[in-house]
Amino acid sequence: MKNLLDYIDSLKNYEKSGVPTGAGTDSRDGFDLGRMRRLLERFGNPHFKFKAIHIAGTKGKGSTAAFISNILRAEGYSVGCYTSPHIRTIRERILLGRCGDPVSPKLLSNLFDRIKQALDQAIIEENGCISHFEVFTTMAFILFAEENVDIAVVEAGLGGARDATNVISSSGLATSVITTVGEEHLAALGGSLETIAVAKAGIIKQNRPVRLFLLVILFS
Repeated sequence: MKNLLDYIDSLKNYEKSGVPTGAGTDSRDGFDLGRMRRLLERFGNPHFKFKAIHIAGTKGKGSTAAFISNILRAEGYSVGCYTSPHIRTIRERILLGRCGDPVSPKLLSNLFDRIKQALDQAIIEENGCISHFEVFTTMAFILFAEENVDIAVVEAGLGGARDATNVISSSGLATSVITTVGEEHLAALGGSLETIAVAKAGIIKQNRPVRLFLLVILFS
């Protein structure tokens, strides 16, 4: 996977550099979702080919994604799960199938080899603005479509409204889930608890269900 890792490490990584002020807000300062849509269009709009559960929130997003994914697998569904960040290997961000294993190095590398030329062209056309997260989100969505998952559980990276994952259509959305909202990434999300809540609520789609999931952990 060295070629893939070297490639995405060469892209802008806001997890390492920090997120610009207002980047997660639904405003002219926010991340450009049009760029993400154009990138996905190059690959046949894979995000239109599976149903998704979309999760946003300040705390508990990853745990909620894991709980929901495991419940669905226990019921016999083939599940794609996309979360961030990872602990040991970037493969942990994409889980596939009925076992919920991290995507294999071979599958990930083969996909990268197939799409690299198109990625190169997209980066040129977008003036080098395509980020690490946008590329890996695109790869996850392509894999979910190609592996024919029954449903994808997708965790938003930052906020919701302008997050790269927020390209899921109303027709493809099974439900939105909002976990606990708190004062984190204040500058990137508008500066107040209210603006943070608005950004997270950006994953809610018209005429689609939404669930509030408050994760409570008890320590004995």
